[in-house]
Amino acid sequence: MRIHKEGRKTLAYTLLIGLTINSGMFYFFPKNILTYFVFIITIVLFIFFLNFFRSPNRVYSGVALGRVNAPTDGKVVALEKVFEKEHLNTECVKISIFMTIFNAHSNWIPVTGKITHVSHKEGRFLAAHLPKSSTENERSMIVIETPDGHKILTSQIAGALARRIVTYVKADQICYIGDPLGFIKFGSRMDIYLPVDSEVLVKIGDQVRANRTFIANLPDNKKQKDSSTL
Repeated sequence: MRIHKEGRKTLAYTLLIGLTINSGMFYFFPKNILTYFVFIITIVLFIFFLNFFRSPNRVYSGVALGRVNAPTDGKVVALEKVFEKEHLNTECVKISIFMTIFNAHSNWIPVTGKITHVSHKEGRFLAAHLPKSSTENERSMIVIETPDGHKILTSQIAGALARRIVTYVKADQICYIGDPLGFIKFGSRMDIYLPVDSEVLVKIGDQVRANRTFIANLPDNKKQKDSSTL
């Protein structure tokens, strides 16, 4: 199991603090029940952080043009048609994926294309599973234009516990499906806005895995798929 670079300092500090506390407890109170309780708590806490900051080693083979990758591990909590007015100014299909504290929080590029916009917007820290977190919470927004001319908006959204959003990509960068996009610390959410006539492959309640689950086919890919079956 690989550890994501965003978690290495946190894990090092957690381990150091845990060793210091437990060394003191076992030295001064070797037979106290509190000593064993603290030991168990620090072990559980370290395992929790270890799980949270894991970096799954998953890659796609090929460019997978026309396919849409799940940009993170988590649960599909919203699937609806919306009018995206901030960056795309058009009707879209929005798919929202909620990450619990038990999911890996690495974020990945959903489609192959060119980054045309990256921005960060300050906001609130509402619980990320709430619908209004999409527009009211702190978030980073990334627009990707595919080779077929489709514009895809991906939004990294902070949650009640998530106070740090990290975005690795920059405007004018060429990106490929499954490349690293960023990281969100603790419970959070990702929204992805697709062309309204995309073929959605998931439903509300589905568990998805980044770089394993295709969540949609873009319109051109859908047409090619339909024509190939005639």
